[in-house]
Amino acid sequence: MRIFVNGEATDCESGTVEKLIQRHGLSPEATLVEHNGSALRRREWATQKLEENDRVEILRVAAGG
Repeated sequence: MRIFVNGEATDCESGTVEKLIQRHGLSPEATLVEHNGSALRRREWATQKLEENDRVEILRVAAGG
């Protein structure tokens, strides 16, 4: 299945947003996700299924000074 992650087309197994985050090796505590234009709470990741042509924006939060 094809989805768009941060604007780039990518092949992806069917699954959930949570599985996508895990496959990318991202820390959930430092990650924000938008799915098809809607911000998702972390507790929604496990139930939000990915479908063909979905658009996912992933932002990593970094602290610094």
